[in-house]
Amino acid sequence: MNEEQNLQTAKRFYQAVNERDLPAILKLLTDDIDWKDAVAGKWPGSAWCHGLQEFERYGGKFFELLDIQKFEPDEFISGRDNLVVEGSARYVIRATGRLVKTSWVQIFIFRDGQICRFREYSDMAAWEASGAPEPPAAAASEKSPSD
Repeated sequence: MNEEQNLQTAKRFYQAVNERDLPAILKLLTDDIDWKDAVAGKWPGSAWCHGLQEFERYGGKFFELLDIQKFEPDEFISGRDNLVVEGSARYVIRATGRLVKTSWVQIFIFRDGQICRFREYSDMAAWEASGAPEPPAAAASEKSPSD
């Protein structure tokens, strides 16, 4: 796949997230997706996912816990099978009604036009300031190998 196709896949990903369309997101991922969001193990529902089934559980929980008001890429930096995206998000934590405004950098790696690896680096101070609850013991003890 070429850089333009990968860019279009990423844009479809952002559109699907904003539409809360988990089935559309799953179609963009490889079966062996390696996914780590910025708050993995630090917030309920966040996770380090290995495989499509784990991601499906994670994605369902993500949409259940957060009301996405904005999830928007601002800049794309493309190179072969890699794409770095700088952007921002605004979420409301459903359990508390608190607002989280954050900036992030996301790194995608593609294989055959699908996302096979994802890493997110985010403004953790924004999450902490939101009063996001501590993860339950089970979530905190989930496997989280170093990256």
